[in-house]
Order: sequence, then structure tokens, then C-alpha cells
Amino acid sequence: MAPATGPAAADTGPTAGDLLDFARRAAADRGLIASLPLDRDGRTWMRLEGPGGSEAWLIAWPPGTGTGWHDHGGSRGAFAIAAGELTEQSLAAQLPTEGWRTLELAEDVDRERRMPAGDGRAFGPNHVHQVLNLAPGEHAVSVHAYYPPLPLMRRYSRTGALLRLEAVEEAEAWE
Repeated sequence: MAPATGPAAADTGPTAGDLLDFARRAAADRGLIASLPLDRDGRTWMRLEGPGGSEAWLIAWPPGTGTGWHDHGGSRGAFAIAAGELTEQSLAAQLPTEGWRTLELAEDVDRERRMPAGDGRAFGPNHVHQVLNLAPGEHAVSVHAYYPPLPLMRRYSRTGALLRLEAVEEAEAWE
């Protein structure tokens, strides 16, 4: 019998559930969380060894910081909150990845969830979201994992129902 070929055969890495399990275990590691320095003015981060060749990060979020709207370049992922609370705003729609600069979003695609310490979520390869620390005086800390390792991130701006592709960042930009 010939070996399987194609995208399904090549995709043998950790599932989104595996990534979430890892993120939750790492978020519960008090020693790891305490090792990340906190900066009152900007996010700090530390690369972690993720499961099965995945990319993972420990991130500290000062009050009022966030990611801006972005996707993960086709990688699936997960994140878990270790301390504080984060808010995730996401789109419940699959966007085309190529051939557009501006999209008008339907009225019912917005989702928002508040995520306290201990909470987490997994997502598929077409997830578009932003993560924010809306707490007025408290840092938040979270663990994120992606597979395959992020090849790129698309950055978006949003005005009302209009979503505009602003930039495509290659992995070298954040390593």
C-alpha cells in the first residue's frame, strides 16, 4: 500500500485540543508564570517549547494592551489564561485568505468572550480575532500555542463593519 499524500497526510502534528491541553498545563505552572518579567508599559513574552513541534509563547499583558485584529497564517492554535482576565473579540466567519484588501462584515459575525484565569480556548486555522486586557489596573498572563509554527500573521484594522488587511508579518518579525 502506498503512503498517504497531500495536506491530511502532512498534518500529523498536535491537534487544537492538544495545544489547549498544553496551554492549560503551562498556565497552571506557577514557577513558569512567575519567571516572566512584567512591564507596566508594554507586553513581555517568552518563547516556550510547545508539544510536537508547535510554537508556544508565555505573554504578559499590562492593563489596556492588546494584539489588534489578526489571524495566524493558517495555523491552528489555543491559549489559556494564567492570571488576570483577557477579552477575546473574534469573527464567526471564515474569511478568504487571498485576493482582498477590504471586506464588509455581516452584522452577526462578532463574538466577544471574557476569559478569567483558568479559562482557555482552541481555534482552527482560519480564526480572526484580537485579544485585549481591559482591566484598569491588573496585568494578565497567558500561554499561546500554534501548529504548525506560525508562518505569518495577517494584521487587520477595523472600522465598524469594514475590515481592512493592513500588513502581512513574516515569522522573522517576531522571533
